[in-house]
Amino acid sequence: MRLVPLALAGVLLLLGANGCSDEEPAQDRDSEARSKILQPGLPGESNETLDPEATVEQAPTNEVDTTFVQMMVPHHAQALEICELAQTRARDEQVVALARRIKGAQGPEILAMSSWLEARGLDVPESAADLPAHHGHSGSGRPSTMPGLLTEREMERLRAARGAEFDRLFLAGMIKHHEGAIEMAGAAMEGGSDTVALELAADIATSQLAEIDRMRDVRRSL
Repeated sequence: MRLVPLALAGVLLLLGANGCSDEEPAQDRDSEARSKILQPGLPGESNETLDPEATVEQAPTNEVDTTFVQMMVPHHAQALEICELAQTRARDEQVVALARRIKGAQGPEILAMSSWLEARGLDVPESAADLPAHHGHSGSGRPSTMPGLLTEREMERLRAARGAEFDRLFLAGMIKHHEGAIEMAGAAMEGGSDTVALELAADIATSQLAEIDRMRDVRRSL
């Protein structure tokens, strides 16, 4: 899997000027430093120093990017539904706190992904059933299994559960859910090209892997 730098989405860093003489006024050196910007390179490529007037060309969006973002919107939406259930059904405070943290992270990500799709004139799916036929669907047009997505039967069990049983089902279901998101993010990082989509995939993979470790720790403590 090729790694994606988190600064890939257009972060420009100030550089100090090399080779300045001791006699050069500090103000001149500062002005020269501010006159250069650094464009981070892709993995295996060196960084490039640019003049401030230079236009940084954005990488084109491909089908892998679009598929990832369109599938991740309903994937996140189900996670928010699961976290909402935890607020009234969970018994363990650690589970309640995890649900709040996940909701706090994935809610803004849904908004960002929706804006990304709208800016490109693409549909924003509200559920897996709204996805285009070639995104996570079987040939019959019915949704096939999206990685980590809980089935309706699993969701019904969560809705009916309370207390310790809910805590157990929540942790098992959310770990599965996160593992699916990491799988999807990995595929996006392998074949995607859009810098924003790549950064999003890298952030999701990193944050959800850490949350899986935390959920496993909580599950062992129950």
